[in-house]
Amino acid sequence: MHADGLDRVDAQIMHALHLDGRVPFSRVAQVIGVSDQTVARRYSRLRASNTVRVWGLVDRTRLGHVEWLVRIRCTPDSAQTIAQSLARRSDTSWISRTSGGTELVCVTAAATPGDSLLLRELPRTARVLDVTAHCLLHVYSGRAAGVVAKLSALTPEQAAQLRPAEPPFTDLTHPVDLDDLDRHLLGLLRDDGRAPTARLAAETGASRSTVQRRIADLRAAGVLYFHVDARWSLLGLGVRTLLWLSVEPAHLERVGLALADHPEVTFVAATSGSSNLHAALATGDIPALYTYLSTRISTLRGVQSVDSAPVLQTFKGAAGLHGPANDT
Repeated sequence: MHADGLDRVDAQIMHALHLDGRVPFSRVAQVIGVSDQTVARRYSRLRASNTVRVWGLVDRTRLGHVEWLVRIRCTPDSAQTIAQSLARRSDTSWISRTSGGTELVCVTAAATPGDSLLLRELPRTARVLDVTAHCLLHVYSGRAAGVVAKLSALTPEQAAQLRPAEPPFTDLTHPVDLDDLDRHLLGLLRDDGRAPTARLAAETGASRSTVQRRIADLRAAGVLYFHVDARWSLLGLGVRTLLWLSVEPAHLERVGLALADHPEVTFVAATSGSSNLHAALATGDIPALYTYLSTRISTLRGVQSVDSAPVLQTFKGAAGLHGPANDT
Protein backbone atom coordinates (compact mmCIF):
# COMPACT_ATOMS: atom_id res chain seq x y z
CA MET A 1 0.00 0.00 0.00
CA HIS A 2 1.45 3.32 -1.04
CA ALA A 3 0.71 6.72 0.48
CA ASP A 4 -0.56 8.47 -2.65
CA GLY A 5 -0.93 11.88 -1.02
CA LEU A 6 2.53 11.97 0.60
CA ASP A 7 5.99 12.38 -0.86
CA ARG A 8 8.63 9.70 -0.34
CA VAL A 9 10.27 11.20 2.76
CA ASP A 10 6.94 11.90 4.50
CA ALA A 11 5.79 8.34 3.80
CA GLN A 12 9.07 6.92 5.11
CA ILE A 13 8.73 8.95 8.32
CA MET A 14 5.18 7.69 8.86
CA HIS A 15 6.26 4.11 8.21
CA ALA A 16 9.11 4.53 10.73
CA LEU A 17 6.73 5.92 13.35
CA HIS A 18 4.48 2.91 12.94
CA LEU A 19 7.39 0.60 13.62
CA ASP A 20 8.32 2.56 16.76
CA GLY A 21 6.24 5.54 17.82
CA ARG A 22 9.10 6.96 19.90
CA VAL A 23 11.96 6.23 17.52
CA PRO A 24 14.53 9.09 17.65
CA PHE A 25 14.42 11.34 14.61
CA SER A 26 18.20 11.00 14.35
CA ARG A 27 17.77 7.25 13.87
CA VAL A 28 15.13 7.74 11.17
CA ALA A 29 17.34 10.28 9.41
CA GLN A 30 20.30 7.91 9.42
CA VAL A 31 18.29 5.05 7.94
CA ILE A 32 16.51 6.99 5.17
CA GLY A 33 19.50 9.16 4.29
CA VAL A 34 18.39 12.69 5.17
CA SER A 35 19.35 15.13 7.91
CA ASP A 36 17.99 15.09 11.46
CA GLN A 37 16.56 18.57 10.85
CA THR A 38 14.68 17.38 7.77
CA VAL A 39 12.94 14.59 9.69
CA ALA A 40 12.07 16.88 12.61
CA ARG A 41 10.79 19.60 10.28
CA ARG A 42 8.72 17.18 8.19
CA TYR A 43 7.13 15.63 11.27
CA SER A 44 6.34 19.05 12.76
CA ARG A 45 4.63 20.06 9.52
CA LEU A 46 2.61 16.85 9.34
CA ARG A 47 1.55 17.24 12.95
CA ALA A 48 0.71 20.96 12.64
CA SER A 49 -1.53 20.24 9.64
CA ASN A 50 -3.30 17.45 11.58
CA THR A 51 -2.09 14.93 9.03
CA VAL A 52 -0.53 12.61 11.58
CA ARG A 53 -0.57 12.09 15.34
CA VAL A 54 1.19 9.53 17.49
CA TRP A 55 -0.90 8.43 20.46
CA GLY A 56 0.40 6.40 23.38
CA LEU A 57 -2.52 4.08 24.11
CA VAL A 58 -3.37 1.44 26.71
CA ASP A 59 -4.36 -2.12 25.90
CA ARG A 60 -7.08 -2.30 28.51
CA THR A 61 -7.20 -6.09 28.40
CA ARG A 62 -3.73 -6.08 30.01
CA LEU A 63 -5.33 -4.30 32.99
CA GLY A 64 -7.89 -7.07 33.31
CA HIS A 65 -10.67 -5.20 31.47
CA VAL A 66 -13.12 -6.75 29.04
CA GLU A 67 -13.67 -5.01 25.68
CA TRP A 68 -16.95 -5.00 23.78
CA LEU A 69 -17.77 -4.21 20.18
CA VAL A 70 -21.23 -2.64 20.34
CA ARG A 71 -23.69 -2.28 17.44
CA ILE A 72 -26.46 0.23 18.11
CA ARG A 73 -29.47 0.54 15.81
CA CYS A 74 -31.29 3.83 16.26
CA THR A 75 -33.89 6.02 14.56
CA PRO A 76 -32.54 7.97 11.56
CA ASP A 77 -33.06 11.38 13.19
CA SER A 78 -31.14 10.45 16.35
CA ALA A 79 -27.91 8.86 15.08
CA GLN A 80 -25.89 12.08 15.06
CA THR A 81 -26.93 13.10 18.58
CA ILE A 82 -26.38 9.65 20.07
CA ALA A 83 -22.96 9.34 18.39
CA GLN A 84 -21.85 12.72 19.74
CA SER A 85 -23.01 11.71 23.21
CA LEU A 86 -21.05 8.45 22.98
CA ALA A 87 -17.95 10.33 21.83
CA ARG A 88 -17.95 12.45 24.99
CA ARG A 89 -17.63 9.36 27.18
CA SER A 90 -14.21 8.30 28.45
CA ASP A 91 -15.02 4.58 28.05
CA THR A 92 -15.59 4.60 24.28
CA SER A 93 -13.44 4.54 21.14
CA TRP A 94 -13.83 3.93 17.40
CA ILE A 95 -17.35 5.35 17.11
CA SER A 96 -18.61 5.06 13.53
CA ARG A 97 -21.90 5.49 11.68
CA THR A 98 -22.75 2.79 9.13
CA SER A 99 -25.70 1.13 7.33
CA GLY A 100 -27.48 4.07 5.79
CA GLY A 101 -26.93 6.15 8.90
CA THR A 102 -29.13 4.16 11.27
CA GLU A 103 -26.43 2.01 12.89
CA LEU A 104 -23.62 3.11 15.19
CA VAL A 105 -20.65 0.92 16.09
CA CYS A 106 -18.26 1.57 18.97
CA VAL A 107 -15.81 -0.12 21.32
CA THR A 108 -16.18 0.10 25.09
CA ALA A 109 -14.45 -1.53 28.04
CA ALA A 110 -15.27 -2.55 31.60
CA ALA A 111 -13.43 -4.12 34.52
CA THR A 112 -15.67 -7.21 34.34
CA PRO A 113 -18.22 -8.37 31.76
CA GLY A 114 -21.14 -7.15 33.87
CA ASP A 115 -19.64 -3.78 34.80
CA SER A 116 -20.15 -1.92 31.52
CA LEU A 117 -22.11 1.21 32.38
CA LEU A 118 -22.66 1.90 28.68
CA LEU A 119 -24.26 -1.51 28.06
CA ARG A 120 -26.61 -0.95 30.98
CA GLU A 121 -27.58 2.55 29.85
CA LEU A 122 -28.04 2.07 26.11
CA PRO A 123 -31.18 -0.12 26.16
CA ARG A 124 -32.92 2.61 28.20
CA THR A 125 -31.87 5.41 25.82
CA ALA A 126 -34.70 7.00 23.87
CA ARG A 127 -34.60 6.33 20.12
CA VAL A 128 -32.27 3.34 20.49
CA LEU A 129 -34.07 0.48 18.78
CA ASP A 130 -31.63 -2.37 19.35
CA VAL A 131 -28.23 -3.06 20.93
CA THR A 132 -25.94 -6.00 20.16
CA ALA A 133 -22.70 -6.44 22.13
CA HIS A 134 -19.85 -8.71 20.98
CA CYS A 135 -17.09 -9.46 23.48
CA LEU A 136 -13.61 -9.19 21.94
CA LEU A 137 -12.09 -12.58 22.68
CA HIS A 138 -8.77 -12.33 20.83
CA VAL A 139 -7.18 -9.62 18.67
CA TYR A 140 -5.17 -10.93 15.73
CA SER A 141 -4.12 -7.54 14.39
CA GLY A 142 -4.85 -3.91 15.09
CA ARG A 143 -3.48 -2.79 18.47
CA ALA A 144 -0.18 -1.34 17.35
CA ALA A 145 -0.79 -2.39 13.76
CA GLY A 146 -3.23 -0.18 11.90
CA VAL A 147 -3.50 1.09 8.37
CA VAL A 148 0.01 2.60 8.47
CA ALA A 149 1.32 -0.92 9.07
CA LYS A 150 0.46 -1.64 5.45
CA LEU A 151 2.72 1.10 4.07
CA SER A 152 5.70 0.01 2.01
CA ALA A 153 7.70 3.25 2.01
CA LEU A 154 10.67 1.61 3.73
CA THR A 155 12.59 -1.32 2.32
CA PRO A 156 12.60 -4.50 4.42
CA GLU A 157 16.21 -3.73 5.35
CA GLN A 158 15.33 -0.20 6.49
CA ALA A 159 12.33 -1.47 8.45
CA ALA A 160 14.51 -4.04 10.21
CA GLN A 161 16.87 -1.28 11.35
CA LEU A 162 14.01 0.79 12.81
CA ARG A 163 11.91 -1.96 14.34
CA PRO A 164 12.45 -2.03 18.14
CA ALA A 165 14.04 -5.06 19.71
CA GLU A 166 11.70 -7.72 21.01
CA PRO A 167 11.13 -7.18 24.77
CA PRO A 168 12.27 -9.86 27.20
CA PHE A 169 9.72 -12.55 27.98
CA THR A 170 6.82 -11.15 29.95
CA ASP A 171 3.99 -13.14 31.53
CA LEU A 172 0.91 -11.89 29.67
CA THR A 173 -1.50 -14.17 31.50
CA HIS A 174 -1.93 -11.96 34.56
CA PRO A 175 -3.29 -8.38 34.65
CA VAL A 176 -0.83 -5.56 35.28
CA ASP A 177 -1.17 -3.31 38.33
CA LEU A 178 -0.39 0.36 37.69
CA ASP A 179 0.89 2.86 40.24
CA ASP A 180 0.37 6.63 40.24
CA LEU A 181 3.47 7.30 38.14
CA ASP A 182 2.38 4.78 35.52
CA ARG A 183 -1.07 6.35 35.28
CA HIS A 184 0.40 9.86 35.05
CA LEU A 185 2.78 8.82 32.27
CA LEU A 186 0.06 7.01 30.36
CA GLY A 187 -2.16 10.08 30.54
CA LEU A 188 0.60 12.31 29.14
CA LEU A 189 1.50 9.85 26.38
CA ARG A 190 -2.14 9.53 25.40
CA ASP A 191 -2.13 13.22 24.49
CA ASP A 192 1.24 13.04 22.71
CA GLY A 193 2.97 9.72 22.17
CA ARG A 194 6.18 11.53 21.23
CA ALA A 195 6.31 13.85 24.25
CA PRO A 196 10.01 14.39 25.05
CA THR A 197 11.41 12.45 27.99
CA ALA A 198 12.56 15.69 29.64
CA ARG A 199 9.01 17.06 29.57
CA LEU A 200 7.54 13.83 30.91
CA ALA A 201 10.09 13.89 33.75
CA ALA A 202 9.30 17.51 34.58
CA GLU A 203 5.53 16.92 34.62
CA THR A 204 5.68 13.71 36.67
CA GLY A 205 8.47 14.76 39.04
CA ALA A 206 10.44 11.60 38.21
CA SER A 207 13.97 11.44 36.83
CA ARG A 208 14.54 10.99 33.11
CA SER A 209 16.05 7.55 33.67
CA THR A 210 13.00 6.51 35.70
CA VAL A 211 10.65 7.75 32.98
CA GLN A 212 12.56 5.88 30.28
CA ARG A 213 12.57 2.69 32.34
CA ARG A 214 8.84 2.90 33.13
CA ILE A 215 7.94 3.45 29.48
CA ALA A 216 10.08 0.46 28.49
CA ASP A 217 8.46 -1.68 31.20
CA LEU A 218 4.93 -0.69 30.18
CA ARG A 219 5.67 -1.50 26.55
CA ALA A 220 7.25 -4.85 27.43
CA ALA A 221 4.22 -5.74 29.56
CA GLY A 222 1.91 -5.09 26.61
CA VAL A 223 0.13 -2.26 28.45
CA LEU A 224 1.44 0.64 26.35
CA TYR A 225 1.46 0.69 22.57
CA PHE A 226 1.76 3.51 20.03
CA HIS A 227 -0.88 4.19 17.41
CA VAL A 228 -0.11 6.28 14.32
CA ASP A 229 -3.29 8.18 13.46
CA ALA A 230 -3.13 9.47 9.88
CA ARG A 231 -5.46 11.27 7.52
CA TRP A 232 -6.88 8.45 5.42
CA SER A 233 -7.33 10.45 2.23
CA LEU A 234 -3.60 11.11 2.01
CA LEU A 235 -2.99 7.38 2.23
CA GLY A 236 -5.17 6.83 -0.83
CA LEU A 237 -7.88 5.17 1.25
CA GLY A 238 -11.33 6.56 0.52
CA VAL A 239 -13.51 3.70 1.80
CA ARG A 240 -13.59 2.15 5.26
CA THR A 241 -15.73 -0.93 5.83
CA LEU A 242 -16.66 -3.07 8.83
CA LEU A 243 -17.12 -6.82 8.41
CA TRP A 244 -18.84 -9.38 10.61
CA LEU A 245 -18.02 -12.94 9.60
CA SER A 246 -19.45 -16.27 10.70
CA VAL A 247 -16.64 -18.81 10.61
CA GLU A 248 -16.65 -22.50 11.43
CA PRO A 249 -14.98 -22.79 14.87
CA ALA A 250 -12.37 -25.24 13.58
CA HIS A 251 -11.19 -22.61 11.07
CA LEU A 252 -11.48 -19.49 13.24
CA GLU A 253 -7.78 -19.18 14.14
CA ARG A 254 -6.62 -19.82 10.59
CA VAL A 255 -9.05 -17.30 9.07
CA GLY A 256 -8.22 -14.67 11.69
CA LEU A 257 -4.49 -14.97 10.99
CA ALA A 258 -5.09 -14.94 7.23
CA LEU A 259 -7.10 -11.71 7.49
CA ALA A 260 -4.38 -10.13 9.62
CA ASP A 261 -1.97 -10.59 6.69
CA HIS A 262 -4.27 -8.96 4.13
CA PRO A 263 -3.11 -5.42 3.25
CA GLU A 264 -6.72 -4.20 3.23
CA VAL A 265 -7.36 -5.26 6.85
CA THR A 266 -6.59 -2.76 9.63
CA PHE A 267 -8.14 -4.69 12.55
CA VAL A 268 -9.34 -8.25 13.07
CA ALA A 269 -10.54 -10.01 16.22
CA ALA A 270 -12.46 -13.09 17.33
CA THR A 271 -15.70 -12.17 19.10
CA SER A 272 -18.62 -13.70 20.92
CA GLY A 273 -21.95 -13.99 19.16
CA SER A 274 -23.29 -15.57 15.99
CA SER A 275 -20.74 -13.57 13.97
CA ASN A 276 -17.55 -14.78 15.58
CA LEU A 277 -14.98 -12.70 13.65
CA HIS A 278 -14.88 -8.93 13.15
CA ALA A 279 -12.63 -7.04 10.75
CA ALA A 280 -12.14 -3.43 9.66
CA LEU A 281 -11.01 -2.70 6.10
CA ALA A 282 -9.49 0.28 4.29
CA THR A 283 -9.65 0.38 0.48
CA GLY A 284 -9.14 3.01 -2.16
CA ASP A 285 -12.69 2.91 -3.51
CA ILE A 286 -15.84 0.79 -3.83
CA PRO A 287 -14.52 -1.31 -6.77
CA ALA A 288 -11.47 -2.20 -4.65
CA LEU A 289 -13.81 -3.24 -1.84
CA TYR A 290 -15.78 -5.43 -4.23
CA THR A 291 -12.57 -7.03 -5.50
CA TYR A 292 -11.46 -7.78 -1.95
CA LEU A 293 -14.76 -9.34 -0.94
CA SER A 294 -15.11 -11.38 -4.13
CA THR A 295 -11.52 -12.59 -4.49
CA ARG A 296 -9.97 -12.65 -1.01
CA ILE A 297 -12.77 -13.36 1.49
CA SER A 298 -14.50 -15.79 -0.88
CA THR A 299 -11.44 -18.04 -1.02
CA LEU A 300 -11.11 -18.51 2.76
CA ARG A 301 -12.23 -21.99 3.75
CA GLY A 302 -14.57 -22.05 6.74
CA VAL A 303 -16.23 -18.66 6.16
CA GLN A 304 -19.98 -19.30 6.20
CA SER A 305 -21.33 -15.76 5.84
CA VAL A 306 -20.15 -12.13 5.67
CA ASP A 307 -22.02 -8.98 6.68
CA SER A 308 -20.37 -5.78 5.40
CA ALA A 309 -21.13 -2.14 6.20
CA PRO A 310 -19.23 0.86 4.78
CA VAL A 311 -18.37 3.53 7.37
CA LEU A 312 -20.19 6.77 6.59
CA GLN A 313 -18.66 8.88 9.35
CA THR A 314 -16.17 8.47 12.20
CA PHE A 315 -16.98 10.42 15.37
CA LYS A 316 -14.12 9.18 17.51
CA GLY A 317 -11.01 7.18 16.72
CA ALA A 318 -8.51 5.41 18.91
CA ALA A 319 -7.67 8.30 21.21
CA GLY A 320 -9.74 11.43 20.84
CA LEU A 321 -12.47 13.36 19.10
CA HIS A 322 -10.33 15.19 16.58
CA GLY A 323 -7.66 12.80 15.32
CA PRO A 324 -6.55 12.98 11.67
CA ALA A 325 -8.52 9.85 10.73
CA ASN A 326 -11.72 11.74 11.65
CA ASP A 327 -11.05 14.35 8.97
CA THR A 328 -12.89 13.68 5.73
